[in-house]
Amino acid sequence: MSETTVGTVSRIAGSFVTAKHMTGSRMFELAKVGEAGIIGEIIRLEGDVAVIQAYEETEGLKLGEKVFGTGKPLSVELGPGLIGQIFDGVQRPLTVISDTFGPLIQRGVEAPALDRKKKWYFQPKMKKGIKAIGGDLLGIVQETPLVKHGIIVPPNVGGVVEDICSEGDYTIADPIAEIRTAEGVKRLFLMHTWPVRRPRPYKAMLPLTMPLLSGQRIIDSFFPVAKGGIAAITGGFGTGKTVVLQTLAIWIDADIVIYIGCGERGNEMADVLERFSKLKITRLDQPLMSRTIFVANVSNMPIVAREASIYTGITLAEYYRDMGYNVAVMADSTSRWAEALREISGRLEEMPGEEGYPAYLASRLAEFYARAGHVQSIGSEEREGSITVLAAISPPGGDFSEPVTTNTLRLAKVFWALDFALAHRRHFPAINWFMSYSEYLHMLEPWFTNVERDWQKLSEEARTLLKEEEELREIVALIGAEILGDKQRSIFEAAKMLKEYFLLQNAFHPVDSYCPIDKTYRMLRTLLKFYKKTKTAIDSGVSLTKILSLSVREELSRLKTIPSKEFNEANLELNREMDEQFEKLISEASGSEST
Repeated sequence: MSETTVGTVSRIAGSFVTAKHMTGSRMFELAKVGEAGIIGEIIRLEGDVAVIQAYEETEGLKLGEKVFGTGKPLSVELGPGLIGQIFDGVQRPLTVISDTFGPLIQRGVEAPALDRKKKWYFQPKMKKGIKAIGGDLLGIVQETPLVKHGIIVPPNVGGVVEDICSEGDYTIADPIAEIRTAEGVKRLFLMHTWPVRRPRPYKAMLPLTMPLLSGQRIIDSFFPVAKGGIAAITGGFGTGKTVVLQTLAIWIDADIVIYIGCGERGNEMADVLERFSKLKITRLDQPLMSRTIFVANVSNMPIVAREASIYTGITLAEYYRDMGYNVAVMADSTSRWAEALREISGRLEEMPGEEGYPAYLASRLAEFYARAGHVQSIGSEEREGSITVLAAISPPGGDFSEPVTTNTLRLAKVFWALDFALAHRRHFPAINWFMSYSEYLHMLEPWFTNVERDWQKLSEEARTLLKEEEELREIVALIGAEILGDKQRSIFEAAKMLKEYFLLQNAFHPVDSYCPIDKTYRMLRTLLKFYKKTKTAIDSGVSLTKILSLSVREELSRLKTIPSKEFNEANLELNREMDEQFEKLISEASGSEST
């Protein structure tokens, strides 16, 4: 890291260091403070005085120690070797630091994010003499079995290719091409850097037409999220936010997953890492880590580094989006990020807003979520990529009216509200089907219609059934259950079956943890068919008690644990048995009436 400006420490207040004689410094410039080389970022400039936000502990730092400005903003290294890595909030590789310096990060430790010695097999896709612009593909590196890493011309570079390397093995420090730009000849490498606070450019924002399938029945059928969309998952302590995000990271229909552990407990992140390192993507028969990047800034790390971790994660996502990949960003949780903003704002003595959060909380959230979307990438070739942000929010006491939740819901199009009452009853995922919503339903209707023509109709029927059951429950609470006839009681029973056999899903079951979209549809259709036949049978004089004693009802409970390969045959057989058993009941009822 090159050093430019030299100043001296004049004040120390926790993780904030004031330095004088910093003429020539710029906002958000990285600085190294003191003999320990503590990494920090300039967040305020007044004349030649700079306020530096340190990303490490400042204990032992003395007045008068030197401060070195680097002349560069906080940036990330982008190139082969990102997949499978675990970084902290400022992209230091935690595994490398652990192996070299021990389990705890020492102050001033610097380690390159990408391995400078590892060689990658580069296949050029461009020739000499061609005019290249930002986003053009220089060549390909097979990063993992699942990821073909496109080596692209950085967005701010363009010109005539004067030289490009032949096919072969190169490190990220080896030049692979030379481009003559207006400023002169620029050498390109397998990697380049990009400031985390500056969004990477794209050609155009495209409409959202494809769902990001999760394998979770309540999400895919009731509250789907589109590729390039924004979803907020909110709930109090113990409602299962982290488990839902972990399950989505394992099964979600994305090419790349970036999991940001922002202020979460260290033991939780350790469990995630241990679990993910052992898992496979079943449908692809590849290790889960072959498409996953972790950005971990846990609760025992310096709080101010949390603020950077969100930007680091989204910048990595934009890089893979530019290659044409669909990227899912799991941010767990944005509440901890907002708390870091609140602490930084307080130490800067800024005017506080609601509940002590800075007045610019809404705009910072909007800046972050604006980097999601389905876009046409820059470059001569036609490439499309997307970033879907799935953000967990941890409102104190489960209060959804607090500032982080309310400001996020103005931006997110999908809201998965986790309910403590459902979690207490061991119903997971504990997504409340009355409070949650998805504004992508109408955008995704053509896609679901191609899967099955009556998909949206079935989904609406299921939600209507749950709503009718809730209304009846309120009446029963007031008057009593004695007034209900078989038809009203059948609504309770059908809703109970829908909750237990369809909406309830075991994240740790080898079969039920993931439900393909066609199986989800057929399960829902079969359950609703049972309800419709129940109503018809009651109209024909069959008692609800006899209907509930049918053997096919018990078989419905086993549908979700039938493996996908065997499901269609088993489901057809169950439907045949259902038809026969209901026909027998109705004919018996008709016979008894005639006698």
